[in-house]
Amino acid sequence: MTRVGDPATSNRVRKPAEARRAEIVAEAAAIALRDGLEGVTLRAVAVPLGVRPGLISHYFSAVEGLVVEAFVLAVTAERDWLFGDDDAPLAQMAGFVRRAESPEAVELCRLWLNARHLARAMPSLATAIDEQETLDRVRMVALIEAGVANGDFAADDPVGASTRIYMAVDALGVYANNAAPFEHPALRHFVSDVAEWSLGLPPRTLQAESGR
Repeated sequence: MTRVGDPATSNRVRKPAEARRAEIVAEAAAIALRDGLEGVTLRAVAVPLGVRPGLISHYFSAVEGLVVEAFVLAVTAERDWLFGDDDAPLAQMAGFVRRAESPEAVELCRLWLNARHLARAMPSLATAIDEQETLDRVRMVALIEAGVANGDFAADDPVGASTRIYMAVDALGVYANNAAPFEHPALRHFVSDVAEWSLGLPPRTLQAESGR
């Protein structure tokens, strides 16, 4: 006897190709965040969607393509989340730092670590990482330039300041896989300390701006 949700019944519901493809990538991104990119398989994506693995392979002839798109979708959402929707540069930077240092960022840090490791054997993923890092840098540089223009920040080299801030985010992310995270203010506020130094802000400015 088949149940509602079984592949035998669910794949009778035909969705537009674009909607089905988006659904597949979204499910793959959720799996990547939860289980790592290695967890993205045709079957792992098919089961929660109630379809057969063959349907996934219809849209992605090789699982590598699905892995790459899952990574891109996840980090694109991360970028929008990190930067938030504040208009004022100081408030937006404070929000970025607060989120980057939050427990909610750990899952995304793990994804980046995972992707960098797999990219050694997956050139298409390495290309995607480079492209996403470029988009991150462009957005951060634009934020810093806006802050410099209105007098919030003092940074002669916005690209250099952006590089330091993202290096701090990556450095904090290295601890994401620790079974028992090391707790110390120097680590917990490392991104904000580096951002304040890079942007010519007095210590604790970003913490105060975000209400911490």
